[in-house]
Amino acid sequence: MGVLDYVSDFFDCSHSTNKLKKPKQLQTVEIKVKIDCEGCERKVKKAVDGMKGVKQVEVDPKQHKLTVIGYVEPNKVLERVRHRTGKKADMWPYVPYDVVPHPYAPGVYDKKAPPGYVRNVLDDPQASSLARASSTEERYSTAFNDENPNSCTVM
Repeated sequence: MGVLDYVSDFFDCSHSTNKLKKPKQLQTVEIKVKIDCEGCERKVKKAVDGMKGVKQVEVDPKQHKLTVIGYVEPNKVLERVRHRTGKKADMWPYVPYDVVPHPYAPGVYDKKAPPGYVRNVLDDPQASSLARASSTEERYSTAFNDENPNSCTVM
């Protein structure tokens, strides 16, 4: 039986030589793309609607925002929007106002941002040092804060 086991390993088809791919995770991809009219809105939505793994597509023309939910890679969605529509598209650069520790640091506040949003500069290496405060800055800024029960009341 030893010879048969040895030979059967050569002809065994259960071991595939292809590397197993990890399953993609469900992601929300937000893209900023200029949408002028209903035709542009349909064009952008149709560009990503047929992609493999896309579960939901939402277009917000007022904010110039495309939201894709599904098992997709963000860079592939971005390239597909650029290629199919011919429009300039970038990843969504804004985060909610509450997420950023110092929303009025230089480079964070953007007049083009939708209401309630500021630019995400924590990923930007040049502006991130300005957006992060040191512990002494935090201590002095909270010393006169109304929400701090131990703050100074002389004002």
